[in-house]
Amino acid sequence: MNEPALLPRPQLRRMLRKARRALTASEQRQAARGLYRQLAQHPLFRRARHISLYLPTDGEIDPRLLLRAAQRRGKTTYLPVLSAWPRTKMVFQRIRPGEKLKPNRFRILEPRANIARQRKIWALDLVLLPLVGFDDVGGRLGMGGGFYDRSLAYLARRKNWRKPTLLGLAHECQKVNRLAQASWDVPLQGTVTDKAWYFADRAPL
Repeated sequence: MNEPALLPRPQLRRMLRKARRALTASEQRQAARGLYRQLAQHPLFRRARHISLYLPTDGEIDPRLLLRAAQRRGKTTYLPVLSAWPRTKMVFQRIRPGEKLKPNRFRILEPRANIARQRKIWALDLVLLPLVGFDDVGGRLGMGGGFYDRSLAYLARRKNWRKPTLLGLAHECQKVNRLAQASWDVPLQGTVTDKAWYFADRAPL
C-alpha cells in the first residue's frame, strides 16, 4: 500500500482494515496457504516448542494451517484469552485439537479461561501476532486495544530479554512505508506475509 503511513492512526487503521476485508474468500484461502509455505519450515517455527497464534477475524490473514501443523509436530500451542477482570488484560492459554471455543466480547473465539493451562508470555518461544498495518523495520499498527502492547510491556524494562520472538502476520496490502510509533508500541522482530518476510534489524537469525 502506497498511502502515506503518517496519516492519523484512526484513519490509517480504517484504510488498512478496509483493504484486507476487500479480499475474497478465495484470495484469503490462497493467502493462508502462502503464509503456511513461508513459515512452516522456517527455523524460527521449527525450533519453537511453545507457540502462541490467533484465530482470524475482520479479514486478518489466517494462521490455522500453522496451528494444526504445530499441533501435529507435538508443539504446545496457545491462544490469547481476554481476562474478565481487569478487562484490559490478556493471557495466553494452551489449546488442544478439537477443543470447544466460545466468543469473547469482541466475538473472537477463544478457549474458556483455565488458569492451570495458561503460560506467561515471557515463557513462550514464538508469538505470532495479528496486525492492521506494518512496516519493514518492526513497526506494528494493531486494532487499538493495546492488549499485546500491555502484555509485552516488560520488554521495555528488560532490553536483553530474548523471549519470545515476535512475528506479525499480515497480507501484503497491509504494508506501509513507515509507521509512526508511539512510546508504548512494542517492536516486532519481523512480519511475515503470504509473499515475503520483512525482518527488522533485531531479527534473531
